Amino acid sequence: MAALTGYSTLVLCASDPAKSRGRRYLESPPPTRTEYQRDRDRIVHSTAFRRLVYKTQVFLNHEGDLFRTRLTHSLEVAQLGRSIARSLQINEDLVEAISLAHDLWHTPFGHAGQDALNGCMADFGGFEHNLQSLRVVDKLEERYPLYDGLNLTFETREGILKHCSRAHAKQLEDVEPNGVGARFLRNERPSLEAQLCNLADEIAYNAHDIDDGVRSGLITLSQLEDVPLFDAYRLSAQAEHPALAEPSRHRRLLYEAIRRMLSAQVYDVIDTTKAALRLHAPAHPDEVRQLPVMVSFRSDMRERSTALKQFLFRHLYRHPRVMETTGHAQHIVRELFDAYMTKPQDMKAAFAAQALEGDAHGRARAVADFIAGMTDRFAVREHERLTGRRLLQE
Repeated sequence: MAALTGYSTLVLCASDPAKSRGRRYLESPPPTRTEYQRDRDRIVHSTAFRRLVYKTQVFLNHEGDLFRTRLTHSLEVAQLGRSIARSLQINEDLVEAISLAHDLWHTPFGHAGQDALNGCMADFGGFEHNLQSLRVVDKLEERYPLYDGLNLTFETREGILKHCSRAHAKQLEDVEPNGVGARFLRNERPSLEAQLCNLADEIAYNAHDIDDGVRSGLITLSQLEDVPLFDAYRLSAQAEHPALAEPSRHRRLLYEAIRRMLSAQVYDVIDTTKAALRLHAPAHPDEVRQLPVMVSFRSDMRERSTALKQFLFRHLYRHPRVMETTGHAQHIVRELFDAYMTKPQDMKAAFAAQALEGDAHGRARAVADFIAGMTDRFAVREHERLTGRRLLQE
């Protein structure tokens, strides 16, 4: 297998598929793939993955054909993650699997939908989209005859669970002792591959939200001059290619500045992580759990990245046009939740049956599962069907 996949070149503290902690249900090993490659393939072929094409990143699907969706975002995270993993000599396939799955059951309408659904579920244990993504791969996908979910490896499942409250971690631990919730109770770190996915996610959405924000007209290149991380690379691109200063070439200037910014962040992560690994010298993946976070930015890059996030929050995510859409989206989610709680029969049959069999908590969880799995346009249509009102375009 080492000759097939090149895993003999990995650093000692990288995750090794031959030494995986396994799957919840025992299966024969794949003859031509590693365990993590099998995980990746199962994720790509899942129903939840296909739905991501119609789930909001920042802009709703109908607002433009070229804006990012949850699917394109996940692909960009995976690409960045694999590139960095190769330089760090950690497991590219595990990084790719986690990256592709990290938003699997994100709600319709992005974080607006998530916040609304979490509010609806306040009396029923709340809603966390990372926990919901785990629920998808463990239970909600129905593809195999002998078990629910995708039966992924422990390492992929743990990487998907980026955040988890202590209360939910305890619930996971009760069901699966020493499982994917354990690290949150022990204050341990996840694998290097999972740490990398967390940072690749941030790098990707900062870059593509600049692109989509400028494309939408909600932010401008002149506004971005106040963002040191971006403007340094705009200036260097313009100095090297003076013609990019022409208004007709500003799109090329934007792309070149983003490309340079992405490259600088990638190289920063590689250099900083290699230095941390040399300093702490973990000799086994389990040793990584006891150490500080290994995959990170330098302090100055972290400061500039945070400033960029703050700029995007003020000028893009809280822009009046985005906030208007957000308000309508949250209204849709709340009204769908109330409608299904009152009349579960209006959901698809499997979810309706689950809702009708359980107590109030079970009903609420079935409703949350159904809503969280919706695409933006399905949620809009369902809301119109149940209320007779259309609050958003498809």
